[in-house]
Amino acid sequence: MIKIYNTLSRTKEEFHPLKEGKVKMYVCGPTVYNYIHIGNGRSTVSFDTVRRYLEFRGYEVNYVSNFTDVDDKIIRAAKELKITAPEVADRFIEAFTEDTQALNVKPACAHPRVMDHIDDIIDFIQVLMDKGYAYEAKGDVYYRTRKFETYGKLSDQSIDELEVGASQRTGEEQQIKEDPLDFALWKSAKPEEISWESPWGHGRPGWHIECSVMATKLLGDTIDIHGGGQDLEFPHHENEIAQSEAKTGKTFANYWMHNGYVTIGDDDEKMSKSLGNFVTVHDMVQQIDPQVLRFFMATTQYRRPIRYSETTLKEAATNLQRLRTAYENAGFRLADAQESLAEDTEKVTEIEALVIRFTEEMDDDFNTANGITVVYELAKWLNMYSEQAAVSQVVLEKARATFTQLLDVFGIVFQEELVDADIEAFIEERNQARKDRNFSRSDEIRDLLKEQGIILEDTPQGTRWRKE
Repeated sequence: MIKIYNTLSRTKEEFHPLKEGKVKMYVCGPTVYNYIHIGNGRSTVSFDTVRRYLEFRGYEVNYVSNFTDVDDKIIRAAKELKITAPEVADRFIEAFTEDTQALNVKPACAHPRVMDHIDDIIDFIQVLMDKGYAYEAKGDVYYRTRKFETYGKLSDQSIDELEVGASQRTGEEQQIKEDPLDFALWKSAKPEEISWESPWGHGRPGWHIECSVMATKLLGDTIDIHGGGQDLEFPHHENEIAQSEAKTGKTFANYWMHNGYVTIGDDDEKMSKSLGNFVTVHDMVQQIDPQVLRFFMATTQYRRPIRYSETTLKEAATNLQRLRTAYENAGFRLADAQESLAEDTEKVTEIEALVIRFTEEMDDDFNTANGITVVYELAKWLNMYSEQAAVSQVVLEKARATFTQLLDVFGIVFQEELVDADIEAFIEERNQARKDRNFSRSDEIRDLLKEQGIILEDTPQGTRWRKE
């Protein structure tokens, strides 16, 4: 039974979806005004991994992740780049798609955009106004926070605690609101800003209302899982609950999941664009193997912080190579494997036992750190089995298929590569040189291939090669 740490209850709860075998899941996507940084990428990878594991466990997942394409930051970027706000959004949605494809993130079942749901947003706000949860003030529309009696339940804050912070805010907006805690549902347009006609005049949506509208529009009034970064817990997700449940009278999401930060530097400072300490995924996937970056982010349990550094990336690269080598070792032995052996049933049972352990670890709130430890054990098992004098095709194929299946949960795929005829020819020449005791030529060939990034490994079953 899968257990999920629910931010709302601050406990691990058994997962019971609304409909057996199906999961409705909404994850807050990026505000598309720039390339995503590693912190944004961590959230995307974390919930893609959660989705993959749910599918591994047999669930059909309706996965929705939005693009915020109407926002102050997009408007500022449009002015700086001297293009329109929609053009800014289009540019960075395309970049997001390219970068996440490099990280082997599965496309969402739907990627809704705010601009495509303006009428739905206006209708949603009107219902809140009709119910007395919202009011208009000088072309803006605000949500009456105090009217929602359980406001603060997600972030575990009382209305009095929140009032202390809100009362210290200043500015024109604070002067026109009924209460400092109230938040904007609709903002009146400023000159030359992108805007839409509404019952309250030209304007655009507030940030929080967007996700409430798109989530309920595409997934229904109540969803199974709502996810996002830890920084979205308050106020964004708190406000989503207030808006959605005030409108529908139903629970908005049964399980709330929040991923931890990516930290950087000796002080473990949170990586963010506002602090200027960020590294973009766009740059990183051009500098290192994207699978290493994916592995780095996917193999830490989603709620834990990740320290980003050159050292931690190198560790991820080393560990990933260990797994790739084990997979290739098993593939190499297929060439001389016997069709079956007497011990096949015993060996297959050992493999299946590791799958059971993997499932037990991952069922505990998607604990990828423990899950990958089991995969390391399978790699060790594969290496030991591959060193046997006699191996079985049945066992090797079962082990490799299992290895592939488990790694797919982490978004890692080892591509089968065609053997390069030139490399094989060099290996043949080297083997002959060794038979002829021409060791200088043998060493010369090894060094030549190494310069090309090809590593030779001499095994009892012959010489095999891999890319460095």
